[in-house]
Parts: sequence; structure tokens; C-alpha cells
Amino acid sequence: MLIEFEEVVVIGYLFFVSKIAFKIRYISMKIEVIIPNDLSEITLDQYQRFLKIQENNTDEKFLTSKMIEIFCGIKLPEVLKMRVNDVALITNILTEMFESIPQLVQRFKMGGVEYGFIPDLDDMSLGEYIDLDTYLSDWDNMHRAMAVLYRPIKNKSGNRYNIKDYDGKGFEDMKDMPLDAVLSSIVFFYNLGIELSKAMMNYLETTEEEALTEYLNSQQNGVSINQFTHSLKGILQDLKISLN
Repeated sequence: MLIEFEEVVVIGYLFFVSKIAFKIRYISMKIEVIIPNDLSEITLDQYQRFLKIQENNTDEKFLTSKMIEIFCGIKLPEVLKMRVNDVALITNILTEMFESIPQLVQRFKMGGVEYGFIPDLDDMSLGEYIDLDTYLSDWDNMHRAMAVLYRPIKNKSGNRYNIKDYDGKGFEDMKDMPLDAVLSSIVFFYNLGIELSKAMMNYLETTEEEALTEYLNSQQNGVSINQFTHSLKGILQDLKISLN
């Protein structure tokens, strides 16, 4: 499908199977802008690079240019030559995409290898938990957390599968994983953490309070159970995304 926007500056856009291609023609050059229309078409590495730039810059125009450069693969000098209206259009498409909340991605393919989300969280080893809890709230090291959650599938039967054992290696490869899997797993653990923290705080307010009171009194350390419970609640509310 070809739709003309205005005069000959913008030829139009073509709909493909998985991407939208904007072809923008100028007097002295032609630029083809491929815009991802799904989070699965953006890598974790791209998102990490943009967040790093966003941390150190507040200029909206510069951030808009870098957004198009990083996520659409256009060099910055070429982005600066684009029409303001076209930049705004592309930015709106990207912004709407980032505002979507993806469902948990259990499997994806990367480099010809199929990766699967850790099948049973109850079987997580201490080493896996430590690395996950350490890196899941740090975007600079998010690929390390993803190496815990997603690993190559060894064998599968229907919707069931087994993944390779965790060895703490290969995390650099995870920078190329699709962003929808990253964000969906973070949302999953965020929601899981909220539910677990609620359950733990409710438990503290009921059955555990008497046992703790008895213990503290027996130790004669003068610590108030209310003070202890309040402190523990604060810790729970301050925990990182994962709770187990």
C-alpha cells in the first residue's frame, strides 16, 4: 500500500509482515527508516543504550533524535535532516509501543537457539537467586539477570520443556534478546513480589506476632514486637523486584 503524505518529500509507507518501512526522499539523498512495531523487534542492548543516554541528558530534542537513531538504525546526522513532522510521527509510534505491557514471554529464539523461561521457580538454586536478586533492578546488568531467567532449551514436549543448568556464563549473549521478553519477565516478578510481600506482612500481623513476642521476651532484649514488625514491613516494602 502506498500513501502520499505531502508533495514529494515523503513517498509514503509500505506495510510488511513484521515491520513498517517509511521511505523519506530529500533533494540530495534518500533515507529509508525501518520502524519496529513490536517490542520483540527491539533488543535489550538497544534499550540499555538509550536508558544510559537518558540518564545523562534532559534535552528532549536530543533524546528524540537518539531514540530514532538507536531503535530505527539511522545515523544521527541523517536523523537531523528529517522533517519535524516525520520525526514526531515516528516518535509517537515508538512511544506507544513502549507504553504497552507485554504478557510473559516464555520462549523465544535468538541466534538459531530457542530459549525458555525458567520452568520452576521453586527449584531455583541459591546461586541463581543471588544473581537474579542482584541484577534484576540494575538496567546496566539486566542481561545478567536475564541469563538466569532465560536459558537454552534442552528438550521439550508440547508446552513443557527443560532448560540448561545455570553456570553464570553466556550473559553477554543476552544483550541481543528481544525486549518484550525482558519487560514481561520484570513485570512478572514485580507482580509476584507485590503478592508475596502482602502475604508475608499479613502473616506477620497474625500468627507470627505471638511467636516473635514470646521469643523477644525470653531473650530480654527490650525490643518491642511492634517496632520489629514495623521495621520488617519497611524492609519488605523496600525489597527488590524478586521476593522468595
